[in-house]
Amino acid sequence: MTNISQSGDHIIEEVEDACAKIKEIKAAASSVIYGQEEVVDLSLVTILSGGHALLIGVPGLAKTLLVETLGTVFGLTNKRVQFTPDLMPSDILGAEVLEESSSGERAFRFIKGPIFTQLLMADEINRASPRTQSALLQAMQEKHVTVAGVGHDLPKPFHVLATQNPLEQEGTYPLPEAQLDRFLTQIDVKYPEREAERRVLYQTTGTEMNSVSPVIDGQQLLAMQHLVRQLPIGENIVEAILDLVRQARPGEEGASMEVNENVSWGPGPRAAQALALGVRARALIDGRLSPSLDDVAALAEPVLKHRMALTFDARTRGVTLTDVITSLTKSAIEA
Repeated sequence: MTNISQSGDHIIEEVEDACAKIKEIKAAASSVIYGQEEVVDLSLVTILSGGHALLIGVPGLAKTLLVETLGTVFGLTNKRVQFTPDLMPSDILGAEVLEESSSGERAFRFIKGPIFTQLLMADEINRASPRTQSALLQAMQEKHVTVAGVGHDLPKPFHVLATQNPLEQEGTYPLPEAQLDRFLTQIDVKYPEREAERRVLYQTTGTEMNSVSPVIDGQQLLAMQHLVRQLPIGENIVEAILDLVRQARPGEEGASMEVNENVSWGPGPRAAQALALGVRARALIDGRLSPSLDDVAALAEPVLKHRMALTFDARTRGVTLTDVITSLTKSAIEA
């Protein structure tokens, strides 16, 4: 178990201060985003963990508004890229252009693309070709891009919040497995409850719209992300995470018959890393010093779902990843 050092009192003070700010952030987001409390919480977990999120849902569920709102309350510079079939990698990363000075000398100058921001909203990411989607791979993992053989560091913090339409929608491309693995969480955005939708009707069809202001800035967010990594995590939580991730891999020792029969490929080590950070962030949001098994259970599906795939036979039999992950989570937590 990771222990709190002699500076434990200082960490407790930091946790209390962070919790107060997080409460303000949640209140601000909830004043604009109605009926999506779970989506907001998972988005906060992702950002506080230093990761990227993939928001999946049909059009019109306020996914874009959520990203814009989070960018504002976190005080981050943010840019939006609308992904389309004709979008090129240079439209995201930037490009070298040849310029001629007044003396006639020619030289290349790099013009930065929209990826040079603290919060990038990749809107409808699955409408772009796989070639363009892959332009984000290095940036999401290394916070760094290479253009024409020259490296360029991205601002800190750097987060990608991508929105995606369900694959059954026309004109979409599935994201490659390597890119899916870069997203810390997959957040399914569902239709709001009736009362929440009633509130949406009243609040969005009048003459005045709610707005939000920055609560913290980028440096404060970096401090919170560092605090998340300092929170202690119990050995039983680590073992539950390892059991959950390893049992989700078909053919691995400990994998159940259900997994071997229904799963074609399972999560890699990034899934365990994502869970280890995510459960700490969730604990911080709730004002706790260390995570519990309930945190593992709550984040199992958002962290694992996009890192697993069902076999064709399993899909024809109506098996879902939610069913498989629910069974895996119960087994890992009760072990």
